[in-house]
Amino acid sequence: MVKQAKNELDALISLIDEPDREMYLTIREKISGYGKEAIPRLEEAWLHSENPESAERLEHIIDEIRFNDLYHELKSWADFQNNDLLKAFLLISKFRFPDLDEDKYISEFERLKQDVWLEINDNLTALEKIKVINHVLFEIHQFKGQSPKQKSSLNTYFLNELLDSKTGNALTLGMLYMTIAQQLRIPIFGIDLPDHFILAYMDDSMPAKEIEDFMEDEVLFYLNALNKGAVFTQNEIELYLKQMKLEINEAYFRPCSNKSIIRRLITEIADTYILENMPEKADTLNLLLSLLD
Repeated sequence: MVKQAKNELDALISLIDEPDREMYLTIREKISGYGKEAIPRLEEAWLHSENPESAERLEHIIDEIRFNDLYHELKSWADFQNNDLLKAFLLISKFRFPDLDEDKYISEFERLKQDVWLEINDNLTALEKIKVINHVLFEIHQFKGQSPKQKSSLNTYFLNELLDSKTGNALTLGMLYMTIAQQLRIPIFGIDLPDHFILAYMDDSMPAKEIEDFMEDEVLFYLNALNKGAVFTQNEIELYLKQMKLEINEAYFRPCSNKSIIRRLITEIADTYILENMPEKADTLNLLLSLLD
């Protein structure tokens, strides 16, 4: 930020305790217009603020700038980069952890992927490749799923906490599993089941196609990342749907898009915020859903 802009920003921040509501909103809008470059100055002002109302205003502006930045990054992903699930996973994680060190967690992901790559080769069958991935993730690195009896807590939904704690839920473990597989050209995709998220290993002898164009007869078998990558068949899905008293829907047997997965991630996090008595966080997060239509 050039010196003149910095001086102008500092002057605006010095007016943060403006008592007139309309004047304050004008000041807030001008500060927000500086974008994320304004955050260090706002944080410094917050640290030295002795007025609780001013501190709260500074927090709101920081949150607004961060959310606007996240909104535009997710829009860009949805429009141009939606084949990169890891990117969106990181973006949503920054909603709760805005200072998240992206390079650190991308490096951790790459180490996991490399550990799988070192043990895998093209001569292995589909089931043998699954055994390798399961061995690396669930035995060597000891990733585990939160008990199905437990309601998913917030700390199972964000990539950084998943990689730090090695504990996830059906959705986040599934996202990690399929992203590693896809980057190694192993055709594993997500399936958006009601109250569950599973994976499908697709027939890779078929020509390459868009995720949404896969049909259920191209599925070799299904996987449950929550249960250490256990393999199962269509019969188990039908039984699950019967137990849930749900009608058969072909969408429950074939892959969904990455946008659908991120939409589900946002929805589940928002629902958890509501359960943890943070409805304002849920409302803000739900504003992102319109980007994924």
